[in-house]
Amino acid sequence: MRHRVKKTRVGHNRPLSNSILRNLATSIIIYDKVKTTKLRATLVKSVLEKLITSAKQNEPHNAMKLLNSYLLDPKASEKLMKVFLPKYKDRTSGYVRLTGLGFRAGDAATMVQVELI
Repeated sequence: MRHRVKKTRVGHNRPLSNSILRNLATSIIIYDKVKTTKLRATLVKSVLEKLITSAKQNEPHNAMKLLNSYLLDPKASEKLMKVFLPKYKDRTSGYVRLTGLGFRAGDAATMVQVELI
């Protein structure tokens, strides 16, 4: 029974959920926008916000180590450091935008487009 349990589940177990979120975060940084379900989008939004904020607060060398430890592609961390962090210099939060796209045809899941502002 799930009484009073507030956790959200993306996959069947914790390692699968973490790998899904790491893959999705890497894809969003590389491709600038991705279509996914609303649950995954809200979870990856919080992950990306924390990742970008901590990368801004650290020194460049430490920030690169932090990004490489979480993201799956080194090109994604380089793009984040060289393209997005200078753009977010004056912004304190709100790096990710979620735009509703309606429902998926197969199972009527709510679809959302996740993009970096």
